[in-house]
Amino acid sequence: MTSSAESVKTTHRPLVIAAVMASMAMVAIEATIVSTVMPQFASQLGGLHLYSWVFASFLLAQTAMTVVFGKLSDVYGRKPVMLIGIAIFLLGSVLAGFAWSMPAMICFRLIQGVGAGAVQPVALTVVGDLYPVRERGKVQGYLASVWAISAVLGPMLGALIVQKLSWGWIFWMNVPIGIAAAAGFWLFLREAPIARRGSIDLIGAFLFTLGIAALMIALTEFGLGHEGAAMGWALVFVITLGLFVVQERRAPDPMVSFQLWGRRVIATVNGAAILSGMALIGITTFLPMYVQVVLKHSSVVAGLALTMVMLGWPIGATLASRTFQRFGLWRLVLTGSVLVPFGALAFATMGPETSVYLAGVGSFLVGLGMGLLSLSSLILIQESVEITQRGSATASNIFSRNLGSALGATFFGAVFNYGLTQAGTAGGAGLFTEDQLRQLLQGTLTSPASEMAIRLTLAGSLHLTFVTMLVISLAIVALAFLLPRHGLEIRPLAVPREG
Repeated sequence: MTSSAESVKTTHRPLVIAAVMASMAMVAIEATIVSTVMPQFASQLGGLHLYSWVFASFLLAQTAMTVVFGKLSDVYGRKPVMLIGIAIFLLGSVLAGFAWSMPAMICFRLIQGVGAGAVQPVALTVVGDLYPVRERGKVQGYLASVWAISAVLGPMLGALIVQKLSWGWIFWMNVPIGIAAAAGFWLFLREAPIARRGSIDLIGAFLFTLGIAALMIALTEFGLGHEGAAMGWALVFVITLGLFVVQERRAPDPMVSFQLWGRRVIATVNGAAILSGMALIGITTFLPMYVQVVLKHSSVVAGLALTMVMLGWPIGATLASRTFQRFGLWRLVLTGSVLVPFGALAFATMGPETSVYLAGVGSFLVGLGMGLLSLSSLILIQESVEITQRGSATASNIFSRNLGSALGATFFGAVFNYGLTQAGTAGGAGLFTEDQLRQLLQGTLTSPASEMAIRLTLAGSLHLTFVTMLVISLAIVALAFLLPRHGLEIRPLAVPREG
């Protein structure tokens, strides 16, 4: 205990927090900056059918490795794990800037995701190590602001970089930020000697990654019309899922605690988190394409439309934090879950002649609903367990949201590919080349007929994607109604008022 206290005293906390903020800003920007420039990636690198895998590979690796690196930081210390995570993230960033094809880009994004799986959880853990509970809330507020600002700036920075520089700088800009963050941890973070032991469920993490990857490939193959290959990968998923369940039941410290997930409140809230993650990544992935290609606006405008999600989110979270004791968590969860499909309805009703403002309004409503829902759910899930389980319960909620994002990127990508395939099969204008798409985005396509055909094809496929997103959003409302209404307001309302 004494050595731990001395470690905190010799640590330069403000400078370490600056390093934490820099590392989290790097990951947060990367999570959104790619979305507005993906149409350019797809047109230059080819492989439009792999569009969603650029997001899915990053999210899958991040989700799987979050638990692993969290356990490693308990065993070997925060600093070495954080430095390794930053190094891996920067390696993936440098390589992604030199990607020569869509499969190469997917591979390098996966490396980035592995690094992000270390940076995000360990950064939050460092804050918990350095600050007592009374001070931690203010610091967590700073970090939330960094995440929100970075997420807002990401799409706009991406659009500006593509217009003025090579798209490779979207990834290379991480290098100086990452080096500065690593230097801050190396020079100013002091840790007591590690005397901890813990088991790491590496087998569970491997089976989880293999199973989710098999499911993603199955969805992608189905969207392309390859039913045989889709069934084969679906079988791999089912077998791996069975092995994963067996492993988690026998592991002393499992990746997923079935005992924890067996509680109605946790299962319901985490189920809603999975669906919320799916809906959010669907918007992030496909709204910029719709605004640029179908509505004929620039990447900057597309970035601004997407930014409205990140504007609504902190507003919703702030409202929830200030009103949950007055109105109760159940009402806030329900209100947030209802706002999400209202926003998705705006996307589902868009057409080629729709004003881009409708996309912005839909994005804002989704963000507002997500902010209300996420913070209320987090408080609810933390208050539904004993204090000794609060960390595991919180991690399960973050894990669920990341899993939903990983699944959603591939699921909506499969729906998008299915729409393109059906348009081509029906003898319409569904077949076009990546070269034609690149000419369309660059304004050099000389054939008005081809331009109209591409826009209508993508409009139809994206409309199907947005309608599916609306259905997923309605399922969030259904889960919210499954929450037990009575008892959810007792603990939050029992918080004593100061003065």
